[in-house]
Amino acid sequence: MKNTNSLSQSHKILFLNTLAFTVCFACWTLNGVLVTFLVDNGIFHWDVIQVGWLLGIPILTGSIMRLPIGILTDKFGGKYVFSLLLLLCSIPLFLLPYADSFAMFALLSFLFGMVGTSFAVGIGYTSIWYPKEWQGRALGIFGMGNAGAAITTFLAPSLLNHFSIDDPQNGWKILPVIYAISLVVIGVAFLIFAQNKKLESNGKTISQMLTPLKSERVWRFGAYYFLVFGCFVAYSQWLLPNFMNVYQTSLVMGGLFATMFSLPSGVIRAFGGYLSDKFGARKVMYWVLSSSVILSALLSIPKMEITTSGPGILAAKKGVVNEINDKTVKIGDKEYPITQKTANTNENAIFPTSTSWQDVVVANNQSVAKKELIAKGVTVIKFDANMWVFLVLVILIGISWGIGKAAVYKHIPEYFPNEVGVVGGMVGMIGGLGGFFGPIIFGYLLTATGIWSSSWIFILIFSTVCLVWMHYTITQLSKKKEVKVSKAKLESAY
Repeated sequence: MKNTNSLSQSHKILFLNTLAFTVCFACWTLNGVLVTFLVDNGIFHWDVIQVGWLLGIPILTGSIMRLPIGILTDKFGGKYVFSLLLLLCSIPLFLLPYADSFAMFALLSFLFGMVGTSFAVGIGYTSIWYPKEWQGRALGIFGMGNAGAAITTFLAPSLLNHFSIDDPQNGWKILPVIYAISLVVIGVAFLIFAQNKKLESNGKTISQMLTPLKSERVWRFGAYYFLVFGCFVAYSQWLLPNFMNVYQTSLVMGGLFATMFSLPSGVIRAFGGYLSDKFGARKVMYWVLSSSVILSALLSIPKMEITTSGPGILAAKKGVVNEINDKTVKIGDKEYPITQKTANTNENAIFPTSTSWQDVVVANNQSVAKKELIAKGVTVIKFDANMWVFLVLVILIGISWGIGKAAVYKHIPEYFPNEVGVVGGMVGMIGGLGGFFGPIIFGYLLTATGIWSSSWIFILIFSTVCLVWMHYTITQLSKKKEVKVSKAKLESAY
């Protein structure tokens, strides 16, 4: 009976944690939709760089503060830390409607970005309630709160349009108030229904608690999480303007497509925890990083139209041009057929298409030498980056990252059972920085190259680095194990 009651209490805490994290994550990614709406409707005139900063600022706060919040969770327990966090973060959201400048909007975004630290609280608070064999699934279920990003990208655009019908200039101000109220409600519910629990080793000094951060393993896990979580957060915000600019979708349609990326990625995290429990986090991470390399490579191909030189026509012998018409050029007694330009009617093709034609470069009565150019060739290669193919690839990489998020955090209770909050906070901080730097990097890359897919080239490079680093580390560990086994056999032989 005691075990049943204990498991029931654990599930109750898991439910409250997941609910609170979902609401927090929805608030954390609010700027992705809100800032895009404000700029597109001319309410604020921010450039691409400013938009990138506003998308990233809440992520910065939620990232850099994860470590200290993780320490507080280990020391005082998740109930009070989580409740206080929810209630305090509602204040800047209540004040956001009064922001009338970039600086004010940035400051309030920095403050309500503290909701991003909820992940560090929830990881430490959830793991302490479950045994080792359950932690992968429990943390995966908790991580489903990432789907809060999907709630924002799906509902927020429609709500903004609805609120702006009667008051186009100020209707948007209702949305942050709704988010603030939701934080207050969940914060009060947490105080009433949650039960506090903290690590038995909470008497450690800050210096002792930070000791695990000297391990290279922590930083390697952080790099993985920078990719699978940080870039997920970045794209939860970046995909909306991407769809609107590249494929000319509406705000609502772009929000729906962004939701199709973030929702499966959040929900699949529980399955990622199950896979990590069953097959091991290492195997899962190999699959995740490999698929990230392949999918980002495909997504790196931009929507483009390339004009290049094509097959031209050279004179077979010398002579004088005596006739030029739409189909031929006649030089002496020889006629040369000319390929005419035709319209490329292949719209939204999955694969690149090309058209070629020839432009005459000689004139009537002109003397032409043998092998002289009569008509230059022109070839146009067009790639539409089919929107539906792009969407499928985006969903697939989101699912891969969702599984990867659970796999990364499966390692932490195994390697650092008494420092889950600290190590989880550090890994989460590094990952969260990906969410902060992502939109800023993407903005600079877009400005420098003029190509929206430049962000996916960045993902391709970073995914490759992570995969190579992991494989190298595992190979080195395997060699060390083989050496130890060989030594043990030699010693046993004497």
